[in-house]
Amino acid sequence: MIEARFCGQLGHFKLDVHFQSPNKGIIALFGVSGCGKTTILRCMAGLQRLEGFFHIENDIWQDQKTFLPTYRRPLGYVFQEASLFPHLSVKENLQFGAKRSLQVSTVSFEEIIDLLGIEKLLERRPNKLSGGERQRVAIGRALLSSPRLLLMDEPLSALDRDNKNEIIPYLDRLHQNLKIPIFYVTHDVFEVERLADHLILLENGKIKEIGELNELAARLDLPLAKSQEAATVFEAQVIEYDEQYELTLVKIAGGKLWLPSKVPQKNMIKIRILAQDVSLAKYRGDASSILNILPATVESFAPLNNSKMNVVLRLENNGAQLLARITRKSWDHLELKIGTPLFAQVKSVALI
Repeated sequence: MIEARFCGQLGHFKLDVHFQSPNKGIIALFGVSGCGKTTILRCMAGLQRLEGFFHIENDIWQDQKTFLPTYRRPLGYVFQEASLFPHLSVKENLQFGAKRSLQVSTVSFEEIIDLLGIEKLLERRPNKLSGGERQRVAIGRALLSSPRLLLMDEPLSALDRDNKNEIIPYLDRLHQNLKIPIFYVTHDVFEVERLADHLILLENGKIKEIGELNELAARLDLPLAKSQEAATVFEAQVIEYDEQYELTLVKIAGGKLWLPSKVPQKNMIKIRILAQDVSLAKYRGDASSILNILPATVESFAPLNNSKMNVVLRLENNGAQLLARITRKSWDHLELKIGTPLFAQVKSVALI
């Protein structure tokens, strides 16, 4: 378990946060610019000293008597810009990270190169790399310092969507293969839904909500459900592959879904369903091109604006929650209310 408490005044801004989080997975610090995300990261790194404490399991990095300077904290820090040494090759930049290790490495040089897909880049200089490649090297350098904690401060904010899509699968691989907890600062809903396990939602220097991503994503009073890219993320189990139609059948809590691709045979995968890709019907229509139709009931709802309604559904047998976004006219036409049984028609399912 990781526990932190930071409190103090920085100019006109006051930070007052106290949180506990798992010592594994990706913990997203999410909120608008100026809410305190980066300040928390800097406090964790020892770059900013405020009142409070910071514990990782039984190790104390800060309390009333102790304050470890940054160079004594076994952590990696990845900034918005890659900040690689321009006069060194990729390999030399990575070796610089390895030299900073404060403890015995739990991951090899070769393993990091393989996980980040940078073997072909080793002899290049940073000015010969794309933005996504530079960030992958920066992440590798941080990991080769053998950190107990990885801090990432909006590492994708300087990249366009194509470069983001290039690097996100590598972050997923790190997540799956390494046991290092990652605190990930972002204000991008897509990155949160794509990567995070645990969410700390910040507002004006305080914690508004904290919890598992799949629980908070369906909270209609929170920013995730109100965003244009609002979605539900599920853990799913691969059941079978239909070779004739090239579809994969997966099981989630409350139903089964077809994915339009072949999925590697793993025990569990993650899938993402955009709220705008879910339509609602009171009766099941057999003559439909939509393959994924799930029985559900209305659990909660809230107007998004004058024309749209957000609806939280509970899948059958007390299954998972599913977020749908429909027009207010459709809501009135169907005469929906809490407890109404219906069918959720899922137009598209994306494999994460």
